[in-house]
Amino acid sequence: MSRLRLLTAGESHGPALVTTVEGLPAGLSVSSKLLAAELARRRLGHGRSPRMSFEVDELEVLAGVRHGRSLGSPVSVVIRNTEWPKWVDAMDPEPRDDLDAIRATGRGAPLTRPRPGHADLTAALKYDYEDVRDALERASARETAARVVAGTLAKQLLAEVGITVVSHVVRIGEAAVPDDAARPGPDDLDVVDASEVRCSDAEVAAAMVAAIDAAKADNDTLGGVVEVIAYGLPPGLGSHVHYDRKIDARLAAACLSVQAMKGVEFGDGFDLAARPGSQAHDEIDHLDGGFRRRTDRAGGVEAGMTTGQPLRLKVAMKPISSLPRPLATVDLDTHEPAEAITQRSDACAVPRAGVVVESVVAFELADALLEKTGGDTVTEVRRNLDGYLAQVARR
Repeated sequence: MSRLRLLTAGESHGPALVTTVEGLPAGLSVSSKLLAAELARRRLGHGRSPRMSFEVDELEVLAGVRHGRSLGSPVSVVIRNTEWPKWVDAMDPEPRDDLDAIRATGRGAPLTRPRPGHADLTAALKYDYEDVRDALERASARETAARVVAGTLAKQLLAEVGITVVSHVVRIGEAAVPDDAARPGPDDLDVVDASEVRCSDAEVAAAMVAAIDAAKADNDTLGGVVEVIAYGLPPGLGSHVHYDRKIDARLAAACLSVQAMKGVEFGDGFDLAARPGSQAHDEIDHLDGGFRRRTDRAGGVEAGMTTGQPLRLKVAMKPISSLPRPLATVDLDTHEPAEAITQRSDACAVPRAGVVVESVVAFELADALLEKTGGDTVTEVRRNLDGYLAQVARR
């Protein structure tokens, strides 16, 4: 049973986004300044749309925190949309007597030309929407700001027991970091963030920037791959006993729930399918009073549980579906061929997506940690984990 529960609410151009996290232990340090800093990281990256230059995340901690410490009750944070005054006519949740007049100006006119690759058409069919704005507002990646807030709280909890989560970009379009390249360590997040594409390999980063610029000049978009690494994990988070408690299954579901993510692999992933078993698994030694693996092909996960090695996974992101050069579609009302609607968007959002995926991975790991340790306070969590690690050390 999950110890942490997350609920987000809000639309892309609505008045605010809301994050509510239930299950955080009492005594956890919660800082509005840190939350704001993590949200700023989400706006990083070459290829951003103009929206990133004026979209400011104004947040407020509403509940569950007193004098900078969690109370053990649900923590709720609101992120206000500073652009809301410009969108009141289009997004006002209250009935409007002047709606027809507003639509005549074009500000609230129904959008009926769904974009291929977005939620527009399928959601309109499922929920019987006449205006695809009803779909795109919630399906927008703006919702990931609420996920980053939850992930920041989770990373604070993980840090209390020495666990660090780091993300970096390993591919944008055809530009890719070699498989055998050095990976960022637990203290290298600032180095990664200093890169305009969040790639620690300067030569590859330059190629990524060039690829993004070429796509933008061609009115196109690019996807890519993000790698997330968690350091300091104990063995045994997750379970082999229940299918829905396997840590890799939980992490994969969380990552794929992020907008535009299309694939997840752990460790050497799909490359393992081409190898014989003698070259696919991580052989075991007992050194310096503990069990050790000679390699990290499995990515720190076996049989749905963490092994105690760094956990390593990659997530593939498709190109953004809002193109300046719109794709072919069909009008919902007339059924006639049309060009899809256009929305402000990035030429490439992979650098930003890395921060989001880092957050959702942290949230799932924090949930698995609490599942293993229990505890109503941070002190209890730390004490229970220390007891478990002492037991492991005696084996």
